[in-house]
Amino acid sequence: MTDDTSASPWLIVGLGNPGPEYAGNRHNVGFMVADLLAERIGAKFKAHKAGRAQVVEGRLGAPGPSSRRVVIAKPMSFMNLSGGPTTALRDFYKVPVGRIVAVHDELDIDYGQLRLKVGGGDNGHNGLKSITKSLGPDYCRVRFGIGRPPGRMQVADFVLKDFSAAERKDLAYEVDRAADAVESLIVDGLERAQGTYNS
Repeated sequence: MTDDTSASPWLIVGLGNPGPEYAGNRHNVGFMVADLLAERIGAKFKAHKAGRAQVVEGRLGAPGPSSRRVVIAKPMSFMNLSGGPTTALRDFYKVPVGRIVAVHDELDIDYGQLRLKVGGGDNGHNGLKSITKSLGPDYCRVRFGIGRPPGRMQVADFVLKDFSAAERKDLAYEVDRAADAVESLIVDGLERAQGTYNS
């Protein structure tokens, strides 16, 4: 049987909110990872005609047969509407759901930890909720731990705050590691990437 998906790119969707006031928020870590992956490709984000998103196209992985064609996207809708732009890009690039990777913040994992998986619930994450409503649950997720809010702080306030000064000391390293995990997922496959990165 031939692999009909071999010509399809991977669609990597970094989740966040557009606008400079959100740039450093915990909820925008998906954008941070997407920015770093675009930097690795050596390309700049451009507005895409198919959906409200900025995209970069290129290849990730070591040069040669193991590199993978990718489309990296940052939806320019707000977080709770991420499903629309993701679906438009999926349709435009003809990407199977199994080749879509959402990179997002995760409350139930401590800061500095990653988890890679396919499918599952949205755990109250509005970006995932919107994508799952549009595509079903069977896409890949790279979950970047941000931990739980301290004391009685509301979750909505916590995710829309910038990383703390202590967290920012390691943030560049953690974002770099998350970008490595995305590359490993698409080049080495889920199981090997989980073995390396699932803390």
